Amino acid sequence: MPRPIQAFVHANALRHNLARMRAAAPDARLWAVIKANAYGHGIERVFEGLRAADGFALLDLDEAQRIRSLGWRGPVLLLEGVFDARDLELCSRLDLWHTVHCDEQIDMLSRHKTQVPHRIFLKMNSGMNRLGFTPTRFRSAWTRLNQLPQVDEISLVTHFSDADGSAGVAKQMAIFAQTTDDLPGERSTCNSAALLRHADDEAVAADWVRPGIALYGSAPDFPAHTMAQWDLQPAMSLRSRIIAMQDLQAGDSVGYGSSFTADAPLRMGVVACGYADGYPRHCPTGTPVLVDGVRTRTLGRISMDMMAVDLTPCPQAGFGSEVTLWGQASQGAVLPIDEVAQAAGTVGYELMCAVSSRVGFTLI
Repeated sequence: MPRPIQAFVHANALRHNLARMRAAAPDARLWAVIKANAYGHGIERVFEGLRAADGFALLDLDEAQRIRSLGWRGPVLLLEGVFDARDLELCSRLDLWHTVHCDEQIDMLSRHKTQVPHRIFLKMNSGMNRLGFTPTRFRSAWTRLNQLPQVDEISLVTHFSDADGSAGVAKQMAIFAQTTDDLPGERSTCNSAALLRHADDEAVAADWVRPGIALYGSAPDFPAHTMAQWDLQPAMSLRSRIIAMQDLQAGDSVGYGSSFTADAPLRMGVVACGYADGYPRHCPTGTPVLVDGVRTRTLGRISMDMMAVDLTPCPQAGFGSEVTLWGQASQGAVLPIDEVAQAAGTVGYELMCAVSSRVGFTLI
Protein backbone atom coordinates (compact mmCIF):
# COMPACT_ATOMS: atom_id res chain seq x y z
CA MET A 1 0.00 0.00 0.00
CA PRO A 2 1.16 3.61 -0.44
CA ARG A 3 2.63 5.68 2.37
CA PRO A 4 -0.13 6.67 4.78
CA ILE A 5 0.18 10.41 4.32
CA GLN A 6 -2.80 11.96 2.55
CA ALA A 7 -4.43 15.36 2.08
CA PHE A 8 -8.19 15.75 2.30
CA VAL A 9 -10.22 18.58 0.76
CA HIS A 10 -13.48 19.32 2.56
CA ALA A 11 -16.24 20.44 0.19
CA ASN A 12 -18.58 21.42 3.02
CA ALA A 13 -15.91 23.64 4.55
CA LEU A 14 -15.51 25.43 1.21
CA ARG A 15 -19.25 26.01 1.04
CA HIS A 16 -19.30 27.27 4.61
CA ASN A 17 -16.39 29.66 4.07
CA LEU A 18 -17.91 30.96 0.85
CA ALA A 19 -21.17 31.69 2.67
CA ARG A 20 -19.18 33.43 5.42
CA MET A 21 -17.52 35.67 2.83
CA ARG A 22 -20.86 36.52 1.27
CA ALA A 23 -22.27 37.48 4.64
CA ALA A 24 -19.41 39.96 5.12
CA ALA A 25 -20.48 41.92 2.02
CA PRO A 26 -23.99 40.76 1.10
CA ASP A 27 -24.57 43.40 -1.57
CA ALA A 28 -21.37 42.73 -3.50
CA ARG A 29 -20.70 40.05 -6.07
CA LEU A 30 -17.94 37.63 -5.21
CA TRP A 31 -14.92 36.30 -7.05
CA ALA A 32 -13.65 33.00 -5.66
CA VAL A 33 -9.89 33.26 -6.09
CA ILE A 34 -8.49 29.93 -7.28
CA LYS A 35 -4.98 30.93 -8.35
CA ALA A 36 -2.05 28.59 -7.69
CA ASN A 37 -4.26 25.56 -8.36
CA ALA A 38 -6.80 26.79 -5.82
CA TYR A 39 -4.11 27.51 -3.22
CA GLY A 40 -2.84 23.95 -3.57
CA HIS A 41 -6.25 22.32 -3.09
CA GLY A 42 -6.81 21.55 -6.78
CA ILE A 43 -9.18 23.48 -9.04
CA GLU A 44 -11.16 20.37 -9.93
CA ARG A 45 -11.54 19.43 -6.26
CA VAL A 46 -12.77 22.84 -5.07
CA PHE A 47 -15.12 23.58 -7.96
CA GLU A 48 -18.30 22.09 -6.53
CA GLY A 49 -17.69 23.65 -3.13
CA LEU A 50 -17.18 27.11 -4.63
CA ARG A 51 -19.50 27.07 -7.62
CA ALA A 52 -22.01 29.31 -5.82
CA ALA A 53 -19.53 32.18 -6.38
CA ASP A 54 -20.38 34.82 -8.98
CA GLY A 55 -17.07 34.30 -10.75
CA PHE A 56 -13.65 32.69 -10.53
CA ALA A 57 -10.44 34.74 -10.42
CA LEU A 58 -7.12 33.14 -11.31
CA LEU A 59 -3.76 33.80 -12.90
CA ASP A 60 -3.10 31.96 -16.11
CA LEU A 61 -4.75 30.55 -19.18
CA ASP A 62 -4.26 26.93 -18.17
CA GLU A 63 -6.28 27.52 -15.01
CA ALA A 64 -8.91 29.35 -17.06
CA GLN A 65 -9.21 26.45 -19.48
CA ARG A 66 -9.57 24.03 -16.58
CA ILE A 67 -12.44 25.96 -14.99
CA ARG A 68 -14.20 26.27 -18.35
CA SER A 69 -13.77 22.53 -18.96
CA LEU A 70 -15.65 21.88 -15.71
CA GLY A 71 -18.69 23.53 -17.26
CA TRP A 72 -18.40 26.98 -15.70
CA ARG A 73 -19.98 29.54 -18.01
CA GLY A 74 -19.91 32.55 -15.68
CA PRO A 75 -17.25 35.24 -15.36
CA VAL A 76 -13.58 34.27 -15.22
CA LEU A 77 -11.00 36.95 -14.43
CA LEU A 78 -7.26 36.87 -15.13
CA LEU A 79 -5.86 38.72 -12.11
CA GLU A 80 -2.56 39.64 -13.77
CA GLY A 81 -3.98 40.00 -17.25
CA VAL A 82 -2.24 38.65 -20.33
CA PHE A 83 1.48 38.02 -20.66
CA ASP A 84 1.63 37.86 -24.45
CA ALA A 85 -0.45 39.21 -27.33
CA ARG A 86 -1.40 35.66 -28.32
CA ASP A 87 -3.11 35.24 -24.94
CA LEU A 88 -5.81 37.65 -26.11
CA GLU A 89 -6.96 35.13 -28.71
CA LEU A 90 -7.75 32.66 -25.94
CA CYS A 91 -9.41 35.41 -23.91
CA SER A 92 -11.74 35.93 -26.85
CA ARG A 93 -12.38 32.22 -27.33
CA LEU A 94 -12.94 31.44 -23.65
CA ASP A 95 -14.74 34.72 -22.86
CA LEU A 96 -12.23 35.74 -20.19
CA TRP A 97 -12.23 39.07 -18.41
CA HIS A 98 -8.74 40.33 -17.75
CA THR A 99 -6.82 42.87 -15.72
CA VAL A 100 -4.84 45.62 -17.41
CA HIS A 101 -2.03 47.00 -15.26
CA CYS A 102 0.54 48.39 -17.71
CA ASP A 103 0.89 50.23 -21.03
CA GLU A 104 2.20 47.13 -22.77
CA GLN A 105 -1.10 45.33 -22.17
CA ILE A 106 -3.02 48.26 -23.65
CA ASP A 107 -0.71 48.16 -26.67
CA MET A 108 -1.45 44.45 -27.13
CA LEU A 109 -5.18 45.09 -26.92
CA SER A 110 -5.01 47.88 -29.48
CA ARG A 111 -3.55 45.45 -32.04
CA HIS A 112 -5.87 42.56 -31.21
CA LYS A 113 -8.46 41.57 -33.80
CA THR A 114 -11.69 40.41 -32.18
CA GLN A 115 -15.38 40.35 -33.00
CA VAL A 116 -16.36 40.60 -29.33
CA PRO A 117 -15.00 43.45 -27.17
CA HIS A 118 -13.27 42.45 -23.93
CA ARG A 119 -14.31 43.19 -20.36
CA ILE A 120 -11.37 44.90 -18.65
CA PHE A 121 -10.41 45.44 -15.00
CA LEU A 122 -8.09 48.45 -14.96
CA LYS A 123 -5.73 48.25 -12.01
CA MET A 124 -4.49 51.15 -9.93
CA ASN A 125 -1.30 51.10 -7.89
CA SER A 126 -2.75 52.90 -4.88
CA GLY A 127 0.27 52.24 -2.67
CA MET A 128 1.27 48.58 -2.78
CA ASN A 129 3.76 49.31 -5.59
CA ARG A 130 3.43 45.97 -7.29
CA LEU A 131 1.07 46.07 -10.29
CA GLY A 132 -1.03 48.89 -11.66
CA PHE A 133 -1.00 52.45 -12.93
CA THR A 134 -0.09 55.15 -10.44
CA PRO A 135 -2.88 57.61 -9.60
CA THR A 136 -1.31 60.28 -11.81
CA ARG A 137 -1.40 57.94 -14.82
CA PHE A 138 -4.56 56.00 -14.11
CA ARG A 139 -7.02 58.31 -15.87
CA SER A 140 -4.95 58.52 -19.04
CA ALA A 141 -4.82 54.71 -19.12
CA TRP A 142 -8.60 54.65 -18.72
CA THR A 143 -8.97 57.12 -21.60
CA ARG A 144 -6.78 55.00 -23.88
CA LEU A 145 -8.78 51.88 -23.10
CA ASN A 146 -12.09 53.66 -23.47
CA GLN A 147 -11.17 54.69 -27.01
CA LEU A 148 -10.42 51.13 -28.16
CA PRO A 149 -13.10 49.22 -30.09
CA GLN A 150 -11.61 46.04 -28.57
CA VAL A 151 -12.77 47.12 -25.12
CA ASP A 152 -16.28 46.77 -23.73
CA GLU A 153 -16.86 47.70 -20.09
CA ILE A 154 -14.01 48.94 -17.90
CA SER A 155 -14.07 48.05 -14.21
CA LEU A 156 -11.70 49.65 -11.69
CA VAL A 157 -9.60 47.64 -9.26
CA THR A 158 -6.88 48.06 -6.67
CA HIS A 159 -5.19 45.84 -4.09
CA PHE A 160 -4.55 46.65 -0.42
CA SER A 161 -1.13 46.09 1.11
CA ASP A 162 -2.08 46.40 4.79
CA ALA A 163 -5.69 45.27 5.11
CA ASP A 164 -4.55 42.67 7.65
CA GLY A 165 -2.72 45.12 9.92
CA SER A 166 -2.96 48.31 11.89
CA ALA A 167 -2.35 50.58 8.89
CA GLY A 168 -5.60 49.37 7.41
CA VAL A 169 -7.05 50.48 4.08
CA ALA A 170 -8.04 54.12 4.65
CA LYS A 171 -5.06 55.73 2.90
CA GLN A 172 -5.22 53.57 -0.21
CA MET A 173 -8.99 53.75 -0.30
CA ALA A 174 -8.91 57.55 -0.25
CA ILE A 175 -6.44 57.60 -3.16
CA PHE A 176 -8.52 55.12 -5.15
CA ALA A 177 -11.79 56.94 -4.48
CA GLN A 178 -10.40 60.37 -5.31
CA THR A 179 -8.74 59.22 -8.54
CA THR A 180 -11.77 57.31 -9.82
CA ASP A 181 -14.39 59.74 -8.50
CA ASP A 182 -16.27 60.50 -11.74
CA LEU A 183 -15.25 57.47 -13.79
CA PRO A 184 -17.94 54.95 -14.70
CA GLY A 185 -17.58 51.24 -14.06
CA GLU A 186 -17.76 48.71 -11.28
CA ARG A 187 -15.20 48.74 -8.47
CA SER A 188 -13.28 45.96 -6.72
CA THR A 189 -10.93 46.45 -3.77
CA CYS A 190 -11.44 43.72 -1.15
CA ASN A 191 -9.16 40.76 -0.59
CA SER A 192 -9.90 38.37 2.30
CA ALA A 193 -8.52 40.62 5.03
CA ALA A 194 -10.28 43.73 3.75
CA LEU A 195 -13.51 41.80 3.37
CA LEU A 196 -13.49 40.54 6.95
CA ARG A 197 -12.08 43.66 8.61
CA HIS A 198 -13.28 46.62 6.57
CA ALA A 199 -16.23 45.69 4.34
CA ASP A 200 -18.74 47.28 6.69
CA ASP A 201 -17.81 50.38 4.69
CA GLU A 202 -19.88 50.07 1.50
CA ALA A 203 -17.25 51.90 -0.53
CA VAL A 204 -14.67 49.28 0.45
CA ALA A 205 -17.03 46.38 -0.24
CA ALA A 206 -17.81 48.02 -3.59
CA ASP A 207 -19.22 45.89 -6.43
CA TRP A 208 -16.94 42.84 -6.41
CA VAL A 209 -15.01 41.26 -3.53
CA ARG A 210 -12.08 38.91 -4.09
CA PRO A 211 -11.60 36.49 -1.16
CA GLY A 212 -8.80 34.00 -1.51
CA ILE A 213 -7.11 32.55 1.57
CA ALA A 214 -10.20 32.81 3.79
CA LEU A 215 -12.13 30.53 1.44
CA TYR A 216 -9.67 27.79 2.36
CA GLY A 217 -9.94 28.25 6.11
CA SER A 218 -6.96 30.40 7.02
CA ALA A 219 -7.36 33.62 8.99
CA PRO A 220 -5.98 36.39 6.74
CA ASP A 221 -4.86 38.48 9.73
CA PHE A 222 -3.57 35.72 12.03
CA PRO A 223 -2.58 36.03 14.86
CA ALA A 224 -4.78 39.10 15.41
CA HIS A 225 -7.71 36.78 14.71
CA THR A 226 -7.94 33.01 14.44
CA MET A 227 -9.93 31.02 11.94
CA ALA A 228 -12.42 30.18 14.69
CA GLN A 229 -12.90 33.85 15.52
CA TRP A 230 -13.71 34.51 11.87
CA ASP A 231 -15.97 31.42 11.80
CA LEU A 232 -13.89 29.68 9.13
CA GLN A 233 -13.39 25.96 8.64
CA PRO A 234 -10.28 24.19 7.30
CA ALA A 235 -10.71 23.20 3.67
CA MET A 236 -7.56 21.04 3.71
CA SER A 237 -6.46 18.43 6.23
CA LEU A 238 -3.04 16.83 5.98
CA ARG A 239 -2.98 13.51 7.83
CA SER A 240 -0.57 10.62 8.22
CA ARG A 241 0.06 7.79 10.68
CA ILE A 242 2.62 6.65 13.23
CA ILE A 243 4.90 4.02 11.73
CA ALA A 244 7.18 3.37 14.73
CA MET A 245 7.65 4.19 18.42
CA GLN A 246 10.74 4.73 20.54
CA ASP A 247 11.07 4.88 24.32
CA LEU A 248 13.59 7.58 25.12
CA GLN A 249 15.56 7.92 28.32
CA ALA A 250 16.90 11.12 29.81
CA GLY A 251 19.82 12.24 27.67
CA ASP A 252 18.66 10.50 24.48
CA SER A 253 18.52 12.74 21.42
CA VAL A 254 16.29 12.67 18.34
CA GLY A 255 17.02 13.05 14.66
CA TYR A 256 19.67 14.79 12.60
CA GLY A 257 21.84 17.19 14.53
CA SER A 258 20.49 15.85 17.85
CA SER A 259 18.57 19.12 18.18
CA PHE A 260 16.21 17.65 20.79
CA THR A 261 17.44 15.87 23.90
CA ALA A 262 15.04 14.29 26.35
CA ASP A 263 15.37 15.51 29.93
CA ALA A 264 13.23 12.64 31.26
CA PRO A 265 11.83 9.33 29.97
CA LEU A 266 9.59 10.01 26.98
CA ARG A 267 7.62 7.91 24.50
CA MET A 268 8.06 9.11 20.95
CA GLY A 269 6.25 8.34 17.70
CA VAL A 270 7.71 8.41 14.21
CA VAL A 271 5.32 9.83 11.59
CA ALA A 272 5.34 9.19 7.85
CA CYS A 273 5.64 12.85 6.87
CA GLY A 274 8.65 14.97 5.99
CA TYR A 275 9.78 17.95 4.03
CA ALA A 276 9.56 16.02 0.74
CA ASP A 277 5.81 15.93 1.38
CA GLY A 278 5.71 19.71 1.76
CA TYR A 279 5.89 19.93 5.54
CA PRO A 280 8.26 22.79 6.47
CA ARG A 281 11.73 21.51 7.33
CA HIS A 282 12.41 24.48 9.59
CA CYS A 283 9.54 23.74 11.98
CA PRO A 284 11.20 23.59 15.40
CA THR A 285 10.58 21.29 18.33
CA GLY A 286 7.22 22.22 19.78
CA THR A 287 5.33 22.73 16.53
CA PRO A 288 1.75 21.62 17.24
CA VAL A 289 0.37 18.37 15.86
CA LEU A 290 -2.63 16.14 16.67
CA VAL A 291 -2.28 12.43 17.46
CA ASP A 292 -5.63 10.63 17.51
CA GLY A 293 -7.12 14.10 17.86
CA VAL A 294 -5.00 14.99 20.91
CA ARG A 295 -2.73 18.01 20.70
CA THR A 296 0.98 17.37 21.14
CA ARG A 297 4.29 18.56 19.65
CA THR A 298 7.02 17.71 17.20
CA LEU A 299 10.50 16.70 18.44
CA GLY A 300 13.78 17.51 16.71
CA ARG A 301 14.39 18.24 13.06
CA ILE A 302 11.99 17.36 10.27
CA SER A 303 13.56 14.74 7.97
CA MET A 304 12.84 14.20 4.28
CA ASP A 305 10.29 11.44 4.88
CA MET A 306 9.72 11.33 8.64
CA MET A 307 9.22 13.40 11.74
CA ALA A 308 9.06 12.66 15.46
CA VAL A 309 6.23 13.54 17.84
CA ASP A 310 5.85 13.47 21.60
CA LEU A 311 3.33 10.81 22.70
CA THR A 312 3.24 11.91 26.35
CA PRO A 313 -0.23 13.53 26.07
CA CYS A 314 -1.64 10.53 24.19
CA PRO A 315 -0.47 7.31 25.90
CA GLN A 316 -3.07 5.30 23.98
CA ALA A 317 -1.35 6.07 20.66
CA GLY A 318 0.63 3.42 18.85
CA PHE A 319 1.45 1.98 15.46
CA GLY A 320 -1.09 3.21 12.92
CA SER A 321 -2.47 6.04 15.06
CA GLU A 322 -3.70 8.99 13.01
CA VAL A 323 -1.57 12.12 12.97
CA THR A 324 -3.05 15.42 11.77
CA LEU A 325 -0.35 17.80 10.59
CA TRP A 326 -2.93 20.55 10.02
CA GLY A 327 -6.65 20.76 9.48
CA GLN A 328 -9.30 18.51 10.98
CA ALA A 329 -8.66 15.12 12.55
CA SER A 330 -11.12 12.34 11.74
CA GLN A 331 -12.22 12.60 15.40
CA GLY A 332 -13.23 16.23 14.75
CA ALA A 333 -10.47 18.15 16.53
CA VAL A 334 -8.99 21.03 14.51
CA LEU A 335 -5.39 22.21 14.22
CA PRO A 336 -5.40 25.52 12.32
CA ILE A 337 -2.87 25.65 9.51
CA ASP A 338 -1.98 29.15 10.72
CA GLU A 339 -0.48 27.78 13.93
CA VAL A 340 1.80 25.40 12.06
CA ALA A 341 2.78 28.17 9.66
CA GLN A 342 3.57 30.49 12.57
CA ALA A 343 5.90 27.89 14.07
CA ALA A 344 7.63 27.64 10.68
CA GLY A 345 7.98 31.40 10.38
CA THR A 346 5.71 31.58 7.36
CA VAL A 347 2.02 31.85 6.45
CA GLY A 348 -0.73 29.35 5.77
CA TYR A 349 -0.70 30.24 2.07
CA GLU A 350 2.76 28.73 1.66
CA LEU A 351 1.91 25.49 3.44
CA MET A 352 -1.22 24.96 1.35
CA CYS A 353 0.63 25.55 -1.90
CA ALA A 354 3.67 23.47 -0.93
CA VAL A 355 2.05 20.04 -0.47
CA SER A 356 4.07 17.90 -2.84
CA SER A 357 2.92 15.78 -5.74
CA ARG A 358 3.72 12.53 -3.93
CA VAL A 359 0.91 13.24 -1.44
CA GLY A 360 -2.43 11.89 -2.59
CA PHE A 361 -5.53 14.08 -2.36
CA THR A 362 -9.08 12.97 -1.58
CA LEU A 363 -12.20 15.13 -1.86
CA ILE A 364 -14.62 14.47 1.00
